[in-house]
Amino acid sequence: MRSFLAVSRVFGVCAAAALCQASLRAEPPKKDAPPVPTSQMTRLDDGTSLKGWHVSAKSGHSGTSKNKSGGKWEVVDGAITGSQDIPGNGGLVLTDEQFGDFEVRIEMKNDYGPDSGLFLRSTERGQAYQAMIDYHDNGNLMGVYGEGLSGGIHRRNFSFKGPVTSIVVDEKADFKAPFDAKKWPELWKADEWNELRARIIGNPPTVTTWINGVKTMEFTDTEKRHPDKGSIGLQVHGGGDYTKQFVRYRDIRVKKFD
Repeated sequence: MRSFLAVSRVFGVCAAAALCQASLRAEPPKKDAPPVPTSQMTRLDDGTSLKGWHVSAKSGHSGTSKNKSGGKWEVVDGAITGSQDIPGNGGLVLTDEQFGDFEVRIEMKNDYGPDSGLFLRSTERGQAYQAMIDYHDNGNLMGVYGEGLSGGIHRRNFSFKGPVTSIVVDEKADFKAPFDAKKWPELWKADEWNELRARIIGNPPTVTTWINGVKTMEFTDTEKRHPDKGSIGLQVHGGGDYTKQFVRYRDIRVKKFD
């Protein structure tokens, strides 16, 4: 009888622990769900160091250094700040932790010129679904690009035209831009901190992005072409000379759904 009671108590404790763990596990959001409240997300940067992150020189963006360095990454005034370390040589800074289904938010204040990106499920070589941060003339924010992936994935619904306050909307895009050129300067605060978000769910994945809380792009892939998990990454593109212009990211947060 005592043995039975002991086993029952152990079973009860285990069941309670499993129930508690299940209650803490976030269910994947529905397709049209709004962004996760920032207060419910976990901070990935500490504002003082690159703890929890590492630089990768294994992508093609680090070819100028023959993949010996991955650009220049440091924390300046509380923000992860990146640039090319020598003309033409960029790279990636990646989370040490791997993520599957998740939503990530960042605050961004980049110089207008360098090409960057928010990498989702990235490999060390930079293969990833990318939420675009092509912050330059003819570039785009929060479109979806298949970095190093098959399938020719490149979805955008607007492009910068000249200064950052001027855009051209692609009326033929599969996912229509939720703003027009006249409204863009009201949504995007030039030379200030702005919030960008991306959510990736499933495999083949659905990738959803937001600019300052406005849903900007949604793309669902048609086949599984990439691993289920990978790092969250930030990029400084190779090419040109961007040793004196910088990308800046702070208050980086994630919500895991698996």
